[in-house]
Amino acid sequence: MNDWTTSHDRVLAQRDAEGWTFLIEAARDLRTTGAIAPSGRALARALTEPVRARAPRPLAVLEAGAGTGAVTRALIPDLPRASRLDIVEANPRFAARLRRLVTTHPDLAARPAQVNVHQTYVEQLDTDQRYDVIVSGLPLTNFTPAQVERIMARYLELLHPGGTLTYFAYLGTRRARALTASRAEARRHAAVDEIMATYQRTCATGRWTVWANVPPAYVWHLRRPPVRAGHPEAHSVEAHSVEARSVEARR
Repeated sequence: MNDWTTSHDRVLAQRDAEGWTFLIEAARDLRTTGAIAPSGRALARALTEPVRARAPRPLAVLEAGAGTGAVTRALIPDLPRASRLDIVEANPRFAARLRRLVTTHPDLAARPAQVNVHQTYVEQLDTDQRYDVIVSGLPLTNFTPAQVERIMARYLELLHPGGTLTYFAYLGTRRARALTASRAEARRHAAVDEIMATYQRTCATGRWTVWANVPPAYVWHLRRPPVRAGHPEAHSVEAHSVEARSVEARR
């Protein structure tokens, strides 16, 4: 058996193990896992595009809801030198897997201190750091409107003015839930969609459709507005949060 075959078999085995891990965790709690399979390569690349766009200057990057590390593995090789990556994952089994990834990834052999895994919810992340890019893998459409409000407010708080948030949503989930879920569940999903539409109207810089993912997904890039002269930094964050809360209040 040659070296290429051995390496190829190892990659396939790793992907199979990752898929099974994801499936097991989805069976435990689909609400917080969000899918039954990790993000595909095309989706990971679309989510991490703002990191490549800002290279080669050093960046502070946050990945929230990293799961088994499918997006993390796409992200690490693109980190400019002297950058910082904080990875947030609440699931303890996923977090343990991410720590192993960080300690064994060849691109991090000479700079392990630049990447840290935090087992927590992003709303509870204890840090004074502000980020140039936030990559969100959280299944926002699986949460309640109030939870989405807290997550989005925290994202904007953690972003530098002018920083970019990237996140994804699977195609057709609202229609599928309208046909198969209870009325309360369909209303919850619709309310979350309206909250996110508010942020899209005010902050979106682009949307891409990733057909190669299973299932296909939209990727959104949102930019936190720069702080305007004469306005405190918190004003821009609160303005988006108040508008989104008003959407929820009308439900």
